[in-house]
Formats: sequence, structure tokens, C-alpha cells
Amino acid sequence: MTNIRKYYLGIDLGGTFIKGGIVDDAGKILLRDKVPTESEMGADAVVANIVTLCKSLMEKADLSVSELVGVGVGVPGTADSERGEVTYANNLGWKNFPIADQLSEDLGLPVKIVNDASAAALGESKFGCGKGYRHVVMITLGTGVGGGLMLDGKLFEGNRSAGAELGHVVVMAGGEPCTCGRRGCLEAYASATALIRDTKRAMERDPESKLWEIGSLDAVTGKTAFDYLDKDESAREVVERYIEMLGVGIVDIANLIRPEIIILGGGVCHEGDRLIRPLQEMLDREIHGGDIGPAVKIVTAELGNDAGLLGAAALLM
Repeated sequence: MTNIRKYYLGIDLGGTFIKGGIVDDAGKILLRDKVPTESEMGADAVVANIVTLCKSLMEKADLSVSELVGVGVGVPGTADSERGEVTYANNLGWKNFPIADQLSEDLGLPVKIVNDASAAALGESKFGCGKGYRHVVMITLGTGVGGGLMLDGKLFEGNRSAGAELGHVVVMAGGEPCTCGRRGCLEAYASATALIRDTKRAMERDPESKLWEIGSLDAVTGKTAFDYLDKDESAREVVERYIEMLGVGIVDIANLIRPEIIILGGGVCHEGDRLIRPLQEMLDREIHGGDIGPAVKIVTAELGNDAGLLGAAALLM
């Protein structure tokens, strides 16, 4: 390991697991591991689990504290990166928790934090499909819809890191209720949760739908409607509506920021061209100025589950 100039610890803090890795300055994950989050035990217990994971990784890599630049942590929820505080993380039950100071004291290393979607955007921009672009938008399509922005080559987080909430751009005034308390947010239409909801509704409306071949409503996943896209009219309507609403959000975001590239991450992106092609066609057709202005390309994320870990480590690069 003496041939590599610098090493970093990247931590991806999730509601169920804490994933960590030793990363070199070329973006290579030298080794990785994970431990349960155990958020129900309280914030101090989660910090202790992160410390245990970091020390274990250092020991396995035969690295001392002096050989590491620091620790980057991607956290779910609103993270004030300047203060090192998790302002609000609903699935962890945290408010104004000074995680960076506690970790730094326990590990004897500099610690930086960032929202997990921003970490993924940074990871993809530095080491993945966003490499070489200065203006990058990343939209993560999971249980919710997250967002990350790289503007002029730098991570943009807004005032006290509370910006880039792309999932809460309204795409339908007075529409579906969102977890944030508003109605009609992109998250309420383009998340995997919304896709599952709409698939179940379609099945309930159409007792003859081939979607019922899966057995019951409880068997519906974010893939179900896409799996039956070419076999069933109800499934096709669900997918077309999903793409339409996601596309509305993408066009709005593209008009606001005019990035070079929009990266989509999350399980639904495994649908590849069936998702990307119609979204790209809609964006090309509806973006302000059409083909007069610079084109915006839509791609799927390249780094998968490693994007957040790598982006967290990149906070210190």
C-alpha cells in the first residue's frame, strides 16, 4: 500500500447498515465492510458503531491514524456540513446532532459530513459517469427522491447545507401528499414508494390485469409495472405516468440549472433504455429553447451503491 499517496475513510450511514471503506486518492476502494446501524439504540450508539467499523477497517488495512487524511460521512437527511451537524434525520430520529465532532474526538481524525444524495453526486462526479463535467445534477430514485448538485465543479448545498432538495420540487399542484407535508412533490410521484402505490391502485381498478399473476398486492415491488409493461395495459399506464411525472421534474430542474448531465440513481434505473429513452425525448422536446441551447444528457449512475461511500471519502480530497 506504500505506492498510494493518500488514504481516506468513507462512510455511508444508512438506516439499517453503516457501510464503510478505505479509499485511495484514485478512487479505488481497497477494502470495505458494514455493521448494523442500530439507530433504535440512540445517536451515541450509532457513533460507537461507526468508530468500531473505522477502527476495524484501519486494522485490516494495517493503517495507522497518521496514515489517513480523514473520514467523510454521507448521512440521510439534512446535514449542515459546515458545522458538522445532522440537522434533521427522520429515519434516525436525530435533530441537531454534532456527529462530526464526536467522531473526530473518538477517532483522532478530521471528519466531514454531507447529505447522502450529495455524497452520491460527488462520488459520481469525481469517479463515475459525471467525471469530466462541471455542471452535474444527480437524482436518486429510492424510497424517497434525493438530489445532489455539482455546479462549476463544486458541490452545491445551499444555505446551511439545506438546499438541493430536488425531490420536493412540485410537479402537480394539489397532487399526491408527500412525506414533507406538501402535495404534488416529485417524490410523491417518482419514488419507488410512489411506483408501488400506483401499481397497487392499477391492480385494484382492473381485476383482470395480468399484474395479478404476481399473487397479491403485497407482492408488488418497484419492478412489477415494468415487468408487465409489454404484457398489460394497466402496467403500461402506470409506467407511462411514472415517466411523465419524473420527466416533468427533470425538465423543471434542467431549466433551472441547465447542467451538462443529469444522473439518475436507484433501483428503477436498472430498466435502462425503457426509462432513459422516453425521459431524454421529453427533455429534448420540452427544455427551454429546445435545441437552440446546450443539450442536457440523461444517464444512469455508474457506481451503484459505492457512489455514496466514494463521495463521502472525496469530501477530504
